[in-house]
Amino acid sequence: MNKKLLMALSLVLVIIMLVGCTNNANKNNPPKTDGENPPKTDGTNPPKTDGTNPPAGETLKTGYAVSTSLGSSKDAGEKDGLAQVDSTVVAVTVDKDGKIVECIIDAVQTKINFSKDGKVLSDLATVVKSKNELGADYGMVKFGGAKKEWNEQAAAMAQYAVGKTVAELKGIAVNEKGAPTDADLAASVTIGIKGFVDTIEKAVGNATDMGAKAGDKLGLGTVTTIAKSADATAEKEGQGQAYSYYTVLTAGADGKVTSCIVDATQGTVKFDATGKITSDLAAEVRTKNELGDAYGMKKSSGIQKEWNEQAKAFADYVVGKTAEEVKGIAINEKGAPSGADLTASVTVGVKDIIEAIEKALSK
Repeated sequence: MNKKLLMALSLVLVIIMLVGCTNNANKNNPPKTDGENPPKTDGTNPPKTDGTNPPAGETLKTGYAVSTSLGSSKDAGEKDGLAQVDSTVVAVTVDKDGKIVECIIDAVQTKINFSKDGKVLSDLATVVKSKNELGADYGMVKFGGAKKEWNEQAAAMAQYAVGKTVAELKGIAVNEKGAPTDADLAASVTIGIKGFVDTIEKAVGNATDMGAKAGDKLGLGTVTTIAKSADATAEKEGQGQAYSYYTVLTAGADGKVTSCIVDATQGTVKFDATGKITSDLAAEVRTKNELGDAYGMKKSSGIQKEWNEQAKAFADYVVGKTAEEVKGIAINEKGAPSGADLTASVTVGVKDIIEAIEKALSK
């Protein structure tokens, strides 16, 4: 009887010891949650929860697009004429699955007045701010009665696009005015979004691997002038021209550019000496990069390079540089680069391009 009792007690002790060892082992080696990749707990690579944070170092594509309209321009008559150029600009970074990682939406609305005898009335020294730069001064809240300013609504739309594909954005339900009806989006965006979505789609479609990595920050800068606007005469049409430069770039944590795109548009509305518009206001306005050889600079270029080729050469040159280094690029009296390392590939004026790059990096 005593032997049986001792055996029973011994068995109980063995079981207790085994259970204790198992619990300690589980504490020291918690089970993996996916069988392969337990999530790190040190914050170096937190697991993605919504698809918007690709792993650090993952290759991203950089893309951008501009959509320009001349349709709001008007003949001169009882009131002054108006050459109006509206350009919507979108910059994106896109991951390997086609999801938008970062998005910026901006627009430039250039208004150039002219008289019924074809004289330009606007100050040719005007430098036009983008709608994001204008902020509250754009006046959508003050004069239009909107609850949020244009730049706020554009930023909300851009943020909504993060983590989504173009197909998902094109599926956003809208009302009869083109504004979103989705409750999350409608709370912050009440303007029509078709132009935004169309331009985002174009930007994503243009996106290529240019050196950007996950963790880099996206920037967009614009510089627009009207200096090339001109009066009409009996022999020659006048014009209101919005000359816009765009730079899209990404920069690493050290502030150095990791990818860069440089482009420009010349939105031009022509009119005669009676103040009547002669341009086709429905005509497509292509960027200089889109025009390529059709822009026609190569024949007159001393280095036999088209504008888009020179713009790419300059964009490639600034990769790896900081804002201060870009600002320090030497230029001559015509605004073209004067350094020997650039003159063989870039002879166009880059003063406004440098300013646009500075803006993009500051943002």
